[in-house]
Amino acid sequence: MFDTKIAFIVRNDLATWQRMNVVAFLATGIASAAPEIMGEPYIDADGHHYGNMSGQPMVVFEADLAGLQKAHRIGLERDLTLLPYVFPMFSTGHDAANRQVFLEQAPDNMDLVGIVLRGAKKAVDKAIKGLSLHP
Repeated sequence: MFDTKIAFIVRNDLATWQRMNVVAFLATGIASAAPEIMGEPYIDADGHHYGNMSGQPMVVFEADLAGLQKAHRIGLERDLTLLPYVFPMFSTGHDAANRQVFLEQAPDNMDLVGIVLRGAKKAVDKAIKGLSLHP
């Protein structure tokens, strides 16, 4: 049905609140990076208007740091839309500070806690190969 795939990967040693936080932030990032995924606003039976959500399914996986780094590397190699979240971002208090700690990360050794990938199905499947669905 879709030519593209969206996959989130969160690190398997995070607290539940951290996992949820990472996926929430990455979801806003993928919506911004790929606005074409957004569907129409929702309207209930009484005519109340609500916001819109992605019209494309998203799948959430889990991995250890090595699995995240491998998916990140493949995502870069295959030129996928890629948004990473790194561990030092948990200790910042605002967006500018997030970008500063992110800038200090070497792409071949990021301290990743989550990423979202979007692109051609086969390319995303290659990046997530061997990972488990998040329980």
